[in-house]
Amino acid sequence: MFEDISKVLLITDMDGTFLPSSKVPGKRSVDAIADFQRKGGKFSIATGRAFQAAQQYFDSFSVNCPIIMCNGGMVYDLAERRQIHDVFVPDFTRDIVAEILRDNPDAGCEVLTLDAVYVPQMTPLEAKHNVICKVEPVICTVEEIPENWYKVLFAIEPEKMERLISYVQKRGWSGVDFVRSAPEYYEILPQNISKGSALEKMRRLCGMEDHTFVAMGDYNNDIEMLQAADLAVCPSNAVDEVKAVCDIVLDKSCEEDAVAAALEYIYGQLG
Repeated sequence: MFEDISKVLLITDMDGTFLPSSKVPGKRSVDAIADFQRKGGKFSIATGRAFQAAQQYFDSFSVNCPIIMCNGGMVYDLAERRQIHDVFVPDFTRDIVAEILRDNPDAGCEVLTLDAVYVPQMTPLEAKHNVICKVEPVICTVEEIPENWYKVLFAIEPEKMERLISYVQKRGWSGVDFVRSAPEYYEILPQNISKGSALEKMRRLCGMEDHTFVAMGDYNNDIEMLQAADLAVCPSNAVDEVKAVCDIVLDKSCEEDAVAAALEYIYGQLG
């Protein structure tokens, strides 16, 4: 399947795919990525995280292609330190968020912009998320958050998630998309924007139409990216919905260096 390693891009989700529960990239995967790049391959990440929350990792591994941030809201060129593609939620999202937080006081919330992560409703679970992402949030009201929001994330205990989803569905809001990105996270994204739409945009903007895109992911917010890729791979810990759309379901989990296992598969397919 792969005739030229220099025409192969491996792009992976971070949390639950590349990153184990410790949030420290596995050494086998980091070493395998470096070797893949030395051989001419291209490596990138596609994450729901804000740039502020992802940049902590770029000292432990390198990417040699633009990265996808905010679940598809941004394509960012690290080498040139600039966004090459931006999509924001519509302005009326502010009113939606205010209503959700008013009626769901146990839901933490953060809003991602280019310059900061704003938290209009802090909870212990939201505080834990800030610690995991190593961001210093700006605590403020919904009204005080500047414009140009990439996405909104709600953090709520998994056992309360169905209640929050039901609440949103009953409101019937249109013009934005809601997606569950983890058992405890529920997000608002621009309509029809996903890691998949960003992958297609990246393919065109970077002149990579002749490349083979291999995508990895583990959760619902990765599905569109996996469907847009030429080859879809997931770790063994992926949810069933993800496994159903993947070409390859690895026998290694995110705790067992699944990214290294994916690269071993790629080498095995070289013509």
